[in-house]
Amino acid sequence: MLEGKTAIVTGAGSGVGLTAARLLAARGARLVLSDARGPKLDAELKLLRDEGAEVVGFCCDLCQRLSISNLVALAMDSFGSIDVLINASRETQLSDPLDTDRAHLEAMLAANLIAPLQLSQAVARRMVEAAEKRESPPPGGNGAIVHVSSISAQRTVAELLAFSVSCAGLDQVTRSLAASLAPHAIRVNSVALGSIMTADLRDALRGREELRDKMVEVTPLGRIGEAAEVAEAILFLASPAASFITGQILVVDGGRLVLDPLQQPI
Repeated sequence: MLEGKTAIVTGAGSGVGLTAARLLAARGARLVLSDARGPKLDAELKLLRDEGAEVVGFCCDLCQRLSISNLVALAMDSFGSIDVLINASRETQLSDPLDTDRAHLEAMLAANLIAPLQLSQAVARRMVEAAEKRESPPPGGNGAIVHVSSISAQRTVAELLAFSVSCAGLDQVTRSLAASLAPHAIRVNSVALGSIMTADLRDALRGREELRDKMVEVTPLGRIGEAAEVAEAILFLASPAASFITGQILVVDGGRLVLDPLQQPI
């Protein structure tokens, strides 16, 4: 499905990013992985190589513009092209909505909105250059960008003000880039997550069974999702199977967004 394609995956040291990277590798993609946590990334790179994957990695803070340039350069130097970008790196922190520290707000916007936008722009330039050298697009188009967003962009949890705003902005980035890159046959989409059982969520729920039960209660499918289910959605949007899909926000939340919490007819 992705044989011979090069995919950059951010936030690839754990969780959704790592699970997506493993699935892309299993479908034949060559990988360029980034994460801010060096030891974790190094350990996963070794495992992937032992499994036969073509993969390189770069530990970096994507909020630094130079890191973005270096990550793109690593992909080009290693494999000569970039066909897929998965922006799976994100930060989630609580804050008082009536007294949000400016530094906190700026950090959330930098990590969850500005960094994926700037990386997408840098990768898109490479994709456009490659597209201009082709007589016609290959199956699936000249490139695919997939952002990892959240249903927090559409639902309100007051203490997640900064995170929610950054996700709402990222959804608009998805639509704007999709419109701008469509003439080049480059597709841009997002997956918006509900409650997904990653290591971080498992740690957050430890000893808090009431919160876990509440998450399940407000999810029509009656459970918390798995990272592998998100990875399948990411793979779909990155693959030729989604060749006529762009500018969309694919919600992976077990039906949570369609549920009216009041459950009343009036």
